[in-house]
Amino acid sequence: RMHLSVLQVGHTQRVELVPGRAHAVRTLSLKPLLFEIPDFLTEEECKLIVHLAQLKGLQKSQILPTDDYEEAMEMIEISQMDIFNLLDHNQDGQLQLKEVLTHTRLGNGRWMTPENIREMYTAVKADPDGNGVLSLEEFKQLNIRDFHKYMGSQKVKMSDLVRNSQHTWLYQGEGAHQVMRAIRQRVMRLTRLPPEIVEHSEPLQVVRYDQGGHYHAHMDSGPVFPETACSHTKLVANESAPFETSCRYVTVLFYLNNVTGGGETVFPIADNRTYEEMSLIQNDIDLRDTRKNCDKGNLRVKPQQGTAVFWYNYLSDGEGWVGELDDFALHGGCLVTQGTKWIANNWINVDPNRRRQLRFEQEMARYAGAEAGAPGEWTVDKAYSGVHVEL
Repeated sequence: RMHLSVLQVGHTQRVELVPGRAHAVRTLSLKPLLFEIPDFLTEEECKLIVHLAQLKGLQKSQILPTDDYEEAMEMIEISQMDIFNLLDHNQDGQLQLKEVLTHTRLGNGRWMTPENIREMYTAVKADPDGNGVLSLEEFKQLNIRDFHKYMGSQKVKMSDLVRNSQHTWLYQGEGAHQVMRAIRQRVMRLTRLPPEIVEHSEPLQVVRYDQGGHYHAHMDSGPVFPETACSHTKLVANESAPFETSCRYVTVLFYLNNVTGGGETVFPIADNRTYEEMSLIQNDIDLRDTRKNCDKGNLRVKPQQGTAVFWYNYLSDGEGWVGELDDFALHGGCLVTQGTKWIANNWINVDPNRRRQLRFEQEMARYAGAEAGAPGEWTVDKAYSGVHVEL
């Protein structure tokens, strides 16, 4: 963790991230622990990263749903009663709109709004009394196949998806472009994390949002249960696990250009006194919806070329290691209303299971030593190659 002399919102301290040059580090929130560093990158560095990304070639961050959605849904062996119980968050025997909305995966990558749900209810005759609430009896009458058919028949545009952007990955390991190496060193000094942890983390992700681009509020990592594997350490853990997440302890986000309109990073519930998933949706206003409700979020960071923001996605376990996921780290990319937005992400991956993280580092060091001097992709790039499909 940052050993800050004064931990309070608005406090600024000076940190030497480049020899002989002090950077201002300003505290933006305590929940999550979030900092802003103006001029972290120079204008030339920003332009170089964009140029390298363009040379590498970008791909869509999320593709449109496929036509085999209905078939895929039918493969899931789960009873209607089980589905109802999963959705019924407060277990009151009724499905409120917001309970259905919190399960974004139901939309097959499409972002569901209250209007979408009501249209669907009407189409499949799910809500005869039209009160927007499904009782258990009403749900039992519903033919789930009709629901799948309806979802499969909907024509979806890029703007309807959870995220609408393009991205690529840039290598930062040994032998990378000197600017890419320099940025990684700077991130090390900023986060004060051990070199072996930073060096063994994901490559740099570069993202382009065109006009109309957005990314609805999300977490960069997932909760870690005893049966969860981290994507980066599962290779060496030799353990099969039902769940997998990216274990991104820290996010460092860089703004690579000034955006003409929109494109802020919103933290809808930063510094809220409490967190309750269901309270994110009130009276049809979904705070996670970055196309419509960015202005209602607690904290918005305006893109400024060269500025970095960094935050912790996990709390401390009280013993100097990674603890539970910090729900307050929920964030999204607001709608770009004019121009183009370029950002880059450095994620620092740490396994909350200390033993697995240590084993991973030892394995990586051994592997890197064996491959010393060999050209081509570095070990870490191979370690993360499977992860980047879902990001």
